[in-house]
Amino acid sequence: MENEKQYKSFTDLEVWQAARKYKNTVYKLVTVLPPIEKYRLEDQLIRASRSIGSNISEGYGRYTYKDQLRFCVQARGSLYETLNHFIDAFDCQYISEETLIEFRQNALAVEKKLNGYMAWLKMMMNSKPD
Repeated sequence: MENEKQYKSFTDLEVWQAARKYKNTVYKLVTVLPPIEKYRLEDQLIRASRSIGSNISEGYGRYTYKDQLRFCVQARGSLYETLNHFIDAFDCQYISEETLIEFRQNALAVEKKLNGYMAWLKMMMNSKPD
């Protein structure tokens, strides 16, 4: 469970580290997309994957747990957006089913950490006033 006393920066959060790893994995995948997708699917994948960690870090910088939680909800939405783009890549036959399964598993691992962090934020929000 994330603990506010242990973490001096958003970069210390396990959930942010998982999102960063996921984003870097996405960067490697987009190199296999055809040139026609450079400013379409490739751009969407990069933006959505960057948004996950960006929202976690922006939320971390907010004063209230409620605000932090709101940004985590946005991060989770961006995570699902990347997964949808991977499904699009599979549908267009740019990636194999095995690759899609791998990215789905990676996304679920990030989601698990994100949901745990969100549960902690909810607990903190309900245990003391902001």
